[in-house]
Amino acid sequence: MFLLYFKTWRIPVLKICCVHFGYCVFKCVYFSVRHDIACHVTVCSFKMAAEDLPSQFDVVILGTGLTESVIAAACSRVGQSVLHLDRRNYYAGNWASFTFNGLLSWIEEYKNQQKVQITESEQVWRSLIDEGEDVVPLSSVDSSISNLEVFCYASEEEEKEEETKAPLTSCQPVNAETVSEETTGDSTEAQDTVTGDDTTASDAKTQNEEHEVSEPEEEQHTSDISEPSQSQEEKDSQPISSPADPPVEVEKKITYQKLVKEGRRFNIDLVSKLMYSRGALVDLLIKSNVSRYAEFKNIGHILTCRNGKVEQVPCSRADVFASKQLTVVEKRMLMKFLTFCLDFEQHPEEYQDYTEKPFREFLKNKKLTENLQDFVLHSIAMVTQQTLTEEGLKATQHFLRCLGRYGNTPFLFPLYGLGEIPQCFCRVKAVIDTRGQKISCSHFVVEDSYIRDEQRQSTAYRQISRAVLITDRSVLPSESDQQISLVTIPPLESSAPAVRMVELCSSSMTCMPGTYLVHLTCSSSGTAQEDLAPVVSELFHVSTIPGEEPSEGAEERSKPAVLWVMYFNMRDTSALDSSSYSLPSNVHVCTGPDGSLGSDCSIKLAESVFHHILPDEEFCPPAPNPEDIIYDGDGPQAEGPGFDESVNTEAEEEGAAHEKNPSTEPAEMDSVADTTPSSEE
Repeated sequence: MFLLYFKTWRIPVLKICCVHFGYCVFKCVYFSVRHDIACHVTVCSFKMAAEDLPSQFDVVILGTGLTESVIAAACSRVGQSVLHLDRRNYYAGNWASFTFNGLLSWIEEYKNQQKVQITESEQVWRSLIDEGEDVVPLSSVDSSISNLEVFCYASEEEEKEEETKAPLTSCQPVNAETVSEETTGDSTEAQDTVTGDDTTASDAKTQNEEHEVSEPEEEQHTSDISEPSQSQEEKDSQPISSPADPPVEVEKKITYQKLVKEGRRFNIDLVSKLMYSRGALVDLLIKSNVSRYAEFKNIGHILTCRNGKVEQVPCSRADVFASKQLTVVEKRMLMKFLTFCLDFEQHPEEYQDYTEKPFREFLKNKKLTENLQDFVLHSIAMVTQQTLTEEGLKATQHFLRCLGRYGNTPFLFPLYGLGEIPQCFCRVKAVIDTRGQKISCSHFVVEDSYIRDEQRQSTAYRQISRAVLITDRSVLPSESDQQISLVTIPPLESSAPAVRMVELCSSSMTCMPGTYLVHLTCSSSGTAQEDLAPVVSELFHVSTIPGEEPSEGAEERSKPAVLWVMYFNMRDTSALDSSSYSLPSNVHVCTGPDGSLGSDCSIKLAESVFHHILPDEEFCPPAPNPEDIIYDGDGPQAEGPGFDESVNTEAEEEGAAHEKNPSTEPAEMDSVADTTPSSEE
């Protein structure tokens, strides 16, 4: 149970004077005044009694989602004392990433929560209320998730030992463990250096093992590095096996027990988003130097589904001219339109008659074919049929400007899942295990799921429909199976919403080798299963009996098979603002994830809340160079590069960011690629 107390007299503006946290177990993050967000903070895995905490903080933040975590980091960076709390036993709230086993536990907790009747005992907190104080109770149950359904289509047979057919030659296969140790030695050493205070030895070992097993296949078998060290005579004396005759593994059915056994290799996000390479989140990660705590992979394919067939979307100049789906006339029309969108503000006469009309009508006016209209509306601008023209043009322009910064698509994805990003902004944890303590603060920031309905002006919310699938292969097999794909599915019916699909491969560190993790998202018109099950049936084989194979020659055999699927609805409160709540003026509510592909809404909200708390401070300023810091008692240090020089250097590094091969190398942000393994649940 959570309670707020605030004075109702002698103060012209109602202010929170204390926060009470009681029987619930919290993950608590204390950001003291320091010069960097996370790199000099020590992880404290211990139990902390509430009496050990200071009784006064500048800001208390309840919730560890992306918005709350960014606010905590921003306030800490400018010298505010921040107490960061969460009732959950994991980071990031609805932005969280779970292992498969962790997700199963989360599902069980959700089901149990629906059965538990919450009772409130005034004796717990009544003695803590002073004269003249009123109470604002906070919700003890998270109701932001609803209509959760889980289906397993993988065989429930017991797992059998793997069988491998040896090649006819007597040459021994390459030792994959040796290959991984040699190829990842440098990165492993760097991780050990960065995370010495952040993870236990077993956690670090687990992360390194995950890196080893998930290296792309083509990298593991590079001849120069994959051979175990041996003398030249030994090499010459051994039989030479032809590259055409590698060991052949018998195709093995993936069972449910296999998914559970390999569950720690999964990192399953509750919310599915990508990062625009020139979006607000990437800009913030670079500006604040927080990008050093995560690693990113390019999105390799942007696809669409038309007439039941998955096709490549031509979005760059090279894609347009190489496309086989477009006629020569369509290529010219599309290039002309995309060129116009890059600086459409300079030609208002072209669209001013359509500013209050849907973007689709403007596309028709531009004489684009139905084929091109679908590409632009659903796969490039990624807007709805009702979106107005100017908003659609801005979305198209944003997409085009993001092309080429870190790869040949506009998007990045954080390795180990989206839940890594909030953790980059909050790293320290402790457990409060006592009955509670009154803590005073000037500002209180709270996640929306803690707010009760009686404290809202309106309880009408938008909903997001979500589906998470584990499949056995990609919807669009290609030369490299280590690609992340974004697929847009136009509405199957006129009244249905467009569906966005993100397909993640094992090199994204979100699923075990031999499987793909697929996220489906759309705005809700019914339950998630009602909205998304038709799309799942359209693109994937869904067996009627767990483990059943499609019949020979059937069309279903060409589709990836669904091994496991979860449907749920998530509340979208991003349209609400401060006027939507009946709360004191210094209580700031952070809404959860919205339904868009990017995270700009959450970052803009974090910046808005920060400036409301500290109007004269810079939002997430860059950390100073550690070499320039003078600690108490230290003598004068040698003169280093000037501020302007360091800024110029950073700008040059950003300008020098070059395109990397998305199938083999993770993307770096401004030459920052040091990584910190994700903390275990």
